[in-house]
Amino acid sequence: MEVTLTTWVVTVVVLCALIAVDFFIGGRKPHEVSIREAGIWSAVWVALAVIFGASLLWWGDTQASGEFFAGYITEKSLSVDNLFVFILIMAKFSVPPIYQQRVLMIGVLIALVLRAGFIAAGAALISQFAWIFFVFGAFLVWTAWKLIQEARAEDEEEAYEENRLLKAIERKFPSTDQYHGTKMTIVENGRRLMTPMLIVMLAIGTTDVLFALDSIPAIFGLTQDPYIVFTANAFALMGLRQLYFLIGGLLKKLVHLSYGLSIILGFIGVKLVLHALHEYGVHVPVISTPVSLGVICGVLVVTTITSLIAAKKTNAQAAQPDDDVSVK
Repeated sequence: MEVTLTTWVVTVVVLCALIAVDFFIGGRKPHEVSIREAGIWSAVWVALAVIFGASLLWWGDTQASGEFFAGYITEKSLSVDNLFVFILIMAKFSVPPIYQQRVLMIGVLIALVLRAGFIAAGAALISQFAWIFFVFGAFLVWTAWKLIQEARAEDEEEAYEENRLLKAIERKFPSTDQYHGTKMTIVENGRRLMTPMLIVMLAIGTTDVLFALDSIPAIFGLTQDPYIVFTANAFALMGLRQLYFLIGGLLKKLVHLSYGLSIILGFIGVKLVLHALHEYGVHVPVISTPVSLGVICGVLVVTTITSLIAAKKTNAQAAQPDDDVSVK
C-alpha cells in the first residue's frame, strides 16, 4: 500500500483529534469510570477501527484492509494481556480510583509514542535485511513457549516489579509519596518533586514497551506496511483504557488467555519463518492474510469459551464443600 506524506500527516492529526475529544469529554475531570461509560467508549473505539478498516476496503485495497483487521485483532488481544500488569501497577502505587483514568490515558499515550519508534526501527530493519524475519519468527516461537510455561506455573501471587528505567528515574529525581490531585510535579521546600501520579504514568508507558517486544514483531508477521502496523497499534492502544474498566473484573476468568496468545504468537512466528524462506527462494507454502485472520479469530473465540467454562467449573467446585458441610 502506497502511503503519501499527506496521508501520514492527516492520519496522525485525526488520531490526535480523536484523543483530544476522548480527553475533554470523558477524561478531563477526574472521576470513577462506570461500566456504562467504559462500555460506550469501548464501542466507540472499536467502531472507529472498523470504519478505518472498511475505508481501506472502500478505497479498493482489499489486502491492506485484511492486514489491518488481522493486525488490530492481534494487537487488541495482546493488549488485553497487558491489563493484568496494569492492575498490578495500580495496586503497587495505590492509585485512587478517581485518578486511574487519567493515569491510563497519559500512560497509553507514552506507550504509543514509544511504540512508534519501535515500528520505525522494525520497518527499517525489514526493508534492509530479509534475514530479520528469521529473528522475529524465532523470537515469537520462543515467546509462545515462554507464555505456555508461565500459564502452567502454579504461582498465583504476582507482584509488579519496576523496570530498570523507572528505577533510574526515581533515583535521579526526588519524589513524594503523596498524591496531589492530578499534578505530576510539585514544589516543596524549594525543590521540584515528582508525584506518584507521574511515576505510575511512566510505569504504565514503559511497561507497555516491554510487551511491544513481542507484539511489534507479531504484527510485522501479518503485514510489512508501516502505516498498517502503526494504525493497528494506535486503535488497539487507544481503546485499552476503557477496556481496563470494562473487563477488569473479568480478567481472572480468562484462564486460558495465555494459551490462546501463545498459539497466536507461535502461528505468526512460523508464518514469519516461512515468509523468510520464501524471500530466499525456497519453495514453501505462504500463509495468506485471510487464513491468518481466521486462525487468530478462531483461537480467541475458542480460548474465551473454554476459559468461561473452566471458570464456571472452578466456582462450582469451590462451592461444593460448603454444600457438603451444610447437608451433614
